[in-house]
Amino acid sequence: MLKELRIEGGQREEHRSGIPGWAWITLAVLLVLALLAGAGWWWWRSAQVPEVQVAAVQARSGPAGNAVLQATGYVTARRAATVSTQITGTLTEVLFEEGDRVTKGQVLARLEDHALRASLDMARASVKSAEANVAAVHAQWLQAQSDLRRQEELAASGMSTRQAAEQARTSVTSYAAQLEARRREADASRAQAVQAQVNYDYTVVRAPFSGVITAKAAQVGEILSPLSAGGGFTRTGVGTIVDMESLEVDVDVNEAYIGQVKADMPAQAVLDAYPDWRIPAHVIAVVPSADRGKATVKVRVALEQKDQRVVPDMGVRVSFLAAKAQGDSAPPPGVLAPRAAVVTRADAPVAFVVAQDHAELRKLRTGTPVGDQAVVLEGLKAGETVVLNPPETLKNGDALRVAPAEH
Repeated sequence: MLKELRIEGGQREEHRSGIPGWAWITLAVLLVLALLAGAGWWWWRSAQVPEVQVAAVQARSGPAGNAVLQATGYVTARRAATVSTQITGTLTEVLFEEGDRVTKGQVLARLEDHALRASLDMARASVKSAEANVAAVHAQWLQAQSDLRRQEELAASGMSTRQAAEQARTSVTSYAAQLEARRREADASRAQAVQAQVNYDYTVVRAPFSGVITAKAAQVGEILSPLSAGGGFTRTGVGTIVDMESLEVDVDVNEAYIGQVKADMPAQAVLDAYPDWRIPAHVIAVVPSADRGKATVKVRVALEQKDQRVVPDMGVRVSFLAAKAQGDSAPPPGVLAPRAAVVTRADAPVAFVVAQDHAELRKLRTGTPVGDQAVVLEGLKAGETVVLNPPETLKNGDALRVAPAEH
């Protein structure tokens, strides 16, 4: 009976253990949906975060504490020249490199001079020939004068005719005229020699003034010409020389504030390359011409201290001072922040500081502004980053996205 109750292997139901397949599929679908939901939330959250422009808070320097205006500009050279020649020729020597310091009259380059040297030698030979002719005719003139004296003595004693004396006198006059003509020819030969010497000197390029070479524009073998040629193989200059003693600063001042700038007004210049070096300066002149496109007026500023750090075309920030700085005065209180960063909320000045990609509201106590900079006595520290033109909806703690800097 027990054998009859036994179930054969083919009649048994298959028994499976573990998690069924449909559960894994459901879990994968839920995971994908969760990822999509997270990405959508992140995109929506990023779209709600405002993008803002920012700027750094700067410390106030001592002398600039009494600044009435600030402007930016560039270092320029009042005396700079591209050195060339007055004739066309092929360069055979270039005796300088960029950065070399040269003195007035120093030889910078030479041109091929064989033809001009031959012309100079010919002119000098013509001078010697003309001078020899002058000497020969002068000797004949002296001899004619001696002959005239003897003929006059003989005529007076009756030993010679009056006609012989007249012929001797005519000979003296003739030789005198020939002598004058030879002297004029000698003068013309000497003038031609001077001209040939001048042309020959044009083959040597010399420094017109003392300065520093800032550019080398030609190499040995190239053709140098004072006039621009049609092809690209002719140079119009051999190099550029700058008188470093003539360096000054040109700044553009907004025409709305130009009335605050006067000639001989004290100033302070800070090079962008050396922000810790404050250079005493003063206003040379306000150029009586405005730029209608930028609504600015150019102001020339003289640097009272110069060294090798100051080079042309450097960026510089100039503070125009109400009074000249005396010694190393202590920095005035407060920091400088762009005016665009200071806004009014609840009838009080505030600014938003960027702290870990979030806006941090700061209440401020401000002083008298300096140009386009606000003087903040309390609420900000030098080096902090503030939001420019913060939107009305921005609140303390809101997330921010800093816009990339414009180049």
